[in-house]
Amino acid sequence: MSILSPCTCGIDVHAHVVPASFPSYMGAAVPAGWPSMAEAKPCHKHVMMAGRIYRTVSDRCWDVGKRVADMAEMGLGRQAISPMPELLSYWMEPAAANDLLRYINDQIAEMVSHSGGRLTGLGAVPLQDIDLAIAELHRLKHGLGFAGIEIGSNINGKPVGAPEFDGFFAEVEKLNMAVFVHALRPAGMDRLVGPAQLQQVLAYPTDIGLAAASVITSNLLLRRPGLRIAFSHGGGTLASLLPRLQEGWQVFPVLQESVQEAPVAQARRLYYDALVYDDPTLLNLIAKFGDTQIMLGTDYPFAFHDRTPVARAASAIADEATRRLVVRDNARRFLGLGEQVSP
Repeated sequence: MSILSPCTCGIDVHAHVVPASFPSYMGAAVPAGWPSMAEAKPCHKHVMMAGRIYRTVSDRCWDVGKRVADMAEMGLGRQAISPMPELLSYWMEPAAANDLLRYINDQIAEMVSHSGGRLTGLGAVPLQDIDLAIAELHRLKHGLGFAGIEIGSNINGKPVGAPEFDGFFAEVEKLNMAVFVHALRPAGMDRLVGPAQLQQVLAYPTDIGLAAASVITSNLLLRRPGLRIAFSHGGGTLASLLPRLQEGWQVFPVLQESVQEAPVAQARRLYYDALVYDDPTLLNLIAKFGDTQIMLGTDYPFAFHDRTPVARAASAIADEATRRLVVRDNARRFLGLGEQVSP
């Protein structure tokens, strides 16, 4: 079937979950940032953190039936689901964060089990404690059967390419799991003029671009060539930064000594979602990073999401073989899906 025809063949690697409820904290003092839910308007709840509304979300964050119905309308046959990024909780005391993330991962697993094969789990681990993170990583793989994990673009200000995370990524590579990097608590908020939503609109892509650049300049994939790591929001600013990084690598000997393979070559080892809201920008991602590295991403079910991902790819990409890669096949490879996805 042509991807230009109506279908439910797409795979979305960027979609989020918020549980319908959170457990009460059982310790002596509730950690800052421990979430709870409060009733809002019909079919919505407020995510409460530190006594304030962090975000108001719809029941599509936890209602599998409504999610699957929406997927059909969006042309999607499968969706990889991961926590709302703020729930990653890197700033929380490690043991408390581990308890919270284990609960969230179990909720994701339950959604996957009720989806009829339409959902794939990407869990979360407490990266502020590498030993706890590795232990939960093994539970996600062997206990829950997840395809991979979601991590933040920074862990308490440290970029994902920082050397202290290398042992963790070695374990991810060993377990053959995927890593999806999402923007989180981005740098540069003090430079934005306007309402808080500019964090999502402008600061997220900036932080993701810096995170992806840190993976390149740290040579992470040269050390861990089997690691499958993807970046949200089309890799953010990386596509614009890359020519400058490449030119600097050619000009400055110290950069050639430090960065052991050309930045443009390393960038084509990474994966990226196609969530850029613009046909020319999507085509630029394919040209820069390669047609085997771009996958659908929607940011469903939040208000700022792509409601027509398959149709958008069909509109932008003239070549049918490339469309199939972007709409389905690249995500199958990234997520390690061995089974055939229904056309």
